[in-house]
Amino acid sequence: MPARPLPPQDVRPLDSTDHAILRVLGSDARISNKELAERVGVAQSTCLARVRTLRESGVIRGYHADIDPRALGHDLQAMIAIRLQPHARAVMGDLVAELSRRSEVLDVYFVAGANDFLVHVATASTDELRRFVADHLNRDPAIAGTETNLIFEHTRAAGRRGSVSAPGQPS
Repeated sequence: MPARPLPPQDVRPLDSTDHAILRVLGSDARISNKELAERVGVAQSTCLARVRTLRESGVIRGYHADIDPRALGHDLQAMIAIRLQPHARAVMGDLVAELSRRSEVLDVYFVAGANDFLVHVATASTDELRRFVADHLNRDPAIAGTETNLIFEHTRAAGRRGSVSAPGQPS
């Protein structure tokens, strides 16, 4: 699989200021540094340095626009569970990279349990979804099987994306 920054716990412990910064950014990643510093109660220069350190250490993995797939004509969403062939463990990174490049794929999750991956997809129609599963997943020799679940509605928990709380504080 592609190299990633060290997990946050391997870098340095987060203190209450880091947790406060992350809470605010988790609910509004577009906030200005000035407003973020005011809400957290630190100097702007301190806030900027903290955010830079959190990004460089891999704690903050990125900033993203949450785009409604329906606005792009992708009215049908599904979660597809993928089970790999036992011999396919060596190609997991290649599979994730390939899936991530597909326009239908919104997210790829490596999971524990009976399945190896959950893939969140959005397509314009059931025909497109069927073609994606039949032509791109079920024909892949590394994939032992798939199970597709349609998503009728998705509601992102308000202010919880990437949410964190300091130890001993409610999230």
